[in-house]
Amino acid sequence: MCTVCGCGIGPDRAASAEAGGAAEPATTTADAHRHPHTHGHGHDHAHSHAHDHEHDHHHPHGHAHGHVHPHHPAAGETLDYSQAPVGLAEVKGGAGRLIRLERDLLEANSRLAAANRQAFKRRNIFALNLVSSPGSGKTTLLVKTILDLRGQRPLAVIEGDQQTSMDAERIRATGVRALQINTGAMCHLDARMIGDAYQRLSPAEDSLLFIENVGNLVCPAGFDLGEAHKVVLLSVTEGEEKPLKYPAMFYSADLLLLTKVDLLAHVAFDVERCLTYARQVNPGIDAIAVSATRGDGLAEWYQWLERRHAWFALRTIPATLPGV
Repeated sequence: MCTVCGCGIGPDRAASAEAGGAAEPATTTADAHRHPHTHGHGHDHAHSHAHDHEHDHHHPHGHAHGHVHPHHPAAGETLDYSQAPVGLAEVKGGAGRLIRLERDLLEANSRLAAANRQAFKRRNIFALNLVSSPGSGKTTLLVKTILDLRGQRPLAVIEGDQQTSMDAERIRATGVRALQINTGAMCHLDARMIGDAYQRLSPAEDSLLFIENVGNLVCPAGFDLGEAHKVVLLSVTEGEEKPLKYPAMFYSADLLLLTKVDLLAHVAFDVERCLTYARQVNPGIDAIAVSATRGDGLAEWYQWLERRHAWFALRTIPATLPGV
């Protein structure tokens, strides 16, 4: 359940929640989930990392332990969260209760994300969270990246979609292992899903782990997955104003990949204006213009990956989680 946008709520439940007086959250998703990055501008957490939480016994809990269980996903395996329980309609107490519920959800997600981050770091797994609106070219760029980089380092992919395993099948066709997560009515991946997927996928040490999030420029901005960096993709077919319309996403990202630049001759898109808007929202964001079909910017993209992975390997994180 996502109380940030109400995803996972059917029309009747949405009406019930609205009747309860749901108001604007006390903090935005951008404020609630900022974390430090390596490009020099710090983001502040609006939550603690205490480790006391209850497990949901309807599904495996999202702890990413220090070791990886020896489970390998069967061909075509999918983690299906489409039947996850949704309880927003049962919430009583109006706006205050809903705000507390959102805050509790984000804090619980942050604890699991911190566990994921430690698990990744122990095995030098460099995880990237690829976010965008639908149709920006995430999977196409990912397939091209895999084809160009496979053999140079271990690669693995976690795919997120509301339904189907079509994108995971495209990845598997390259020979790289991929695990599909279906979120059902939820419009984003969360840290528990990634912890579960990590245990099943069991990437090799020193892997580059791509997490392709559900296509959405809103909620994925507020959910830390334990990744080293968020990478936001924006297609030139979408409009250069997107950073201003969806600032939380561009604020939380470390890199903007401007995709499908081979189509610039056919669309009205002002690259410089788009980059100005993006840096207005996030002055520290890197930006690379790419075309997965023509090859523009791919060498620069791969250099960015190499450089950031090297920095990641040198970084240290606390040996224990706060509150443990």
